[in-house]
Amino acid sequence: MPNELINNSAMVAQNFFLEVDGDVLTALTGVSGLDVEVQVTTYQQATKGGKMVIGKTLANQTSAPDITLTRIAPNDAKSDKIWSWFNDVRDKGIIATSRKNGAVVIYDAANTEVARFSFFNAWPSKISTDSLSADSNDAVKENITLACERLERVK
Repeated sequence: MPNELINNSAMVAQNFFLEVDGDVLTALTGVSGLDVEVQVTTYQQATKGGKMVIGKTLANQTSAPDITLTRIAPNDAKSDKIWSWFNDVRDKGIIATSRKNGAVVIYDAANTEVARFSFFNAWPSKISTDSLSADSNDAVKENITLACERLERVK
């Protein structure tokens, strides 16, 4: 057992990308919300002696996070696939083609896939742009919020 711990190196998220329906849509500079959890519910019951005790168990549902993706803003939003997807949702509402499956895929420095977080029935609910300043040389970043129904780490 100790040798297995020593032989496994730490995951370093050098490069990570957004895949949707099998296509890489964009490189990412940051991701948050990769939270995989189940809902817990509490209950009370009486012991044989009449004492009340509180227990916890798995609830009937799982929790689906909102995933926030950060990327360098594209120069041309009209030809960007994420902006097109967002505009379709905003203009047409949630229709069958709005919800998509995809993944946040993490690669190491040698471009070997080291982790994959798959999401299901997701759609972009918000795109926000960083503050702009004339005295900055930083690239403009966008934060994209994806609402999803399920998230799982598959690798």
